[in-house]
Amino acid sequence: MAQAKKIVLYILIVFVLYTIITSPQRAAQLVQIGFEGISSAAQGVGQFMTQLIS
Repeated sequence: MAQAKKIVLYILIVFVLYTIITSPQRAAQLVQIGFEGISSAAQGVGQFMTQLIS
C-alpha cells in the first residue's frame, strides 16, 4: 500500500511539473482560483464564528 502511495505521488508531481512547463499561464490561473477558494472558505468560517458569538 505504501508503494502505491509513492507511485501516485510521483505521478502527481510529474503531472504538475508538466502542466507548469507546458502552460505556465494556465497553471497560474489554477493556483489563483485555488487561493480564492481558500480565501472564500476562510471568510465563510469567520462570518459563521461571528454569527455564533453575537
